[in-house]
Amino acid sequence: MIDKSSPVPIYYQLEELIKKQMENNELQPGDALPSEREYSELHGISRMTVRQAISNLVQNGMLYRQQGKGTFVAERKIEKQLLGLTSFTEDMQGRGVRTWSEVVDFQKVPANLYIASQLEMIVHDEVFEIKRVRMAEGTPMAYETTYLPAKLLQGLTEEAATQSIYLYIDEHLSSPIGSARQTIEASTANDMEADYLQIPEGSPVLLIERTSKLKDGTPIELAKSVYRADRYKFSVDISR
Repeated sequence: MIDKSSPVPIYYQLEELIKKQMENNELQPGDALPSEREYSELHGISRMTVRQAISNLVQNGMLYRQQGKGTFVAERKIEKQLLGLTSFTEDMQGRGVRTWSEVVDFQKVPANLYIASQLEMIVHDEVFEIKRVRMAEGTPMAYETTYLPAKLLQGLTEEAATQSIYLYIDEHLSSPIGSARQTIEASTANDMEADYLQIPEGSPVLLIERTSKLKDGTPIELAKSVYRADRYKFSVDISR
């Protein structure tokens, strides 16, 4: 309940109350929230205070508004720690989330100058180009394009690409994956990405590029991933 005698701002108390209802599944993804007037009358607080609490939760991505319809509970975001090198499949399975990949395209192509420089190979040498939609509990979470040196993974098949490529590498090469360099930046979904991710064109996304190496230092993967910003977030613990 709202405690008007508390030094804690009333809008913040309402935010925490709504968050707790979401954590307890009293409010679930897709549920409509009461109107500002209803919250105001229920707790005896001003509509401006209610509006501030709701707006903060919308900005945090926990709620979303639909014009003329109201405010709704958003799907919960999956949070991934930036420390540690895990594949999408390993990360989701570690959370108990059912995951798989829909392979959109699987072929061998000649490496262009950029791919060759990242994988430390000769331009025009063959690489596997694999385009996949990464699924979690039936929801598309990311659209990913991966490049792998064909000469190192000659037995790789399209069927194997529906599962964890990292697991395949660990099982079929003498040296497992040991390190990676990853960059993350904000972007917006183009028409193709939006179609695969089932989001409106121009929606915010997280654009991630990762170059991975085996423990012996051999470059093995260049991956470009487009993650839905409404369903995924990254976090890191830092200290001074």
